[in-house]
Amino acid sequence: MADTAELLAAYDAQMRIPPGVVPTGVTHEHDGPLLRIVGEHMGRIRAERDLGMTGADLDRLIMRQRDYFARRHEPVEWKTRAHDLPAELPERLTAAGFEPWAPSAVLIGESADVAAEPVLPAGVVLRRAGGDDDFRRIADQQTEVWGFDCSWVAADLASRMSADPDQITIWVVEADGRFLCTAWSHYHPGTDFVAFLGGTTVADWRGRGLYRATLAARGREAAARGSRLLHVDASPDSAPILRRAGFHQITTSRHYQWTPPSV
Repeated sequence: MADTAELLAAYDAQMRIPPGVVPTGVTHEHDGPLLRIVGEHMGRIRAERDLGMTGADLDRLIMRQRDYFARRHEPVEWKTRAHDLPAELPERLTAAGFEPWAPSAVLIGESADVAAEPVLPAGVVLRRAGGDDDFRRIADQQTEVWGFDCSWVAADLASRMSADPDQITIWVVEADGRFLCTAWSHYHPGTDFVAFLGGTTVADWRGRGLYRATLAARGREAAARGSRLLHVDASPDSAPILRRAGFHQITTSRHYQWTPPSV
């Protein structure tokens, strides 16, 4: 039985501030306890578990982020977890005009438990992706599934691959030239973790083991590279699959987004 308290402690210690090489075209800036990520398709705010402030001080910190991205005419999302401190942070963000996204389950698995030989339906291929054409097709597939513009994904994958190809591996499941499921892994040097992202499957191929196959392949790769822990922020659709694959929920995460009126 996994020790979820131990997994949560490892997550808090190693995965709050994105480690590793900064993607091409992206900058990291610090404002007190916060990390501001600038240069992606929207701004991002990341922080340690405890911001170390409450009340008016917290309000001023939040407003500084709003003002910063207002000057850039860019939206910004602030990632929180259910066990963050101060507990009033979500309320303060909402009062400042940040809108909450749906919560995600934060799950951790061990690569040795998840690693397996991928099993796929006949005629379906799982392969590593690379190159601008693959990245564009991945973005198109993400847009098809989610129903909103994900064209930024192509540039994001390209910038991460350009910055350090050893820190990201990208997978596609395809049949007859169509991308059915797309997923990628972010490796974090100096930590025990690999972050699994993507894992998006087109509607008419769900329930046929494609996402599970990407988990098996990515888990096997992570184990071979010596990365012990796998991290996923999971949707309600993905969380049950991950639990069956050996992942354990340690908390929930929620993004709060603020968009300038001019955007």
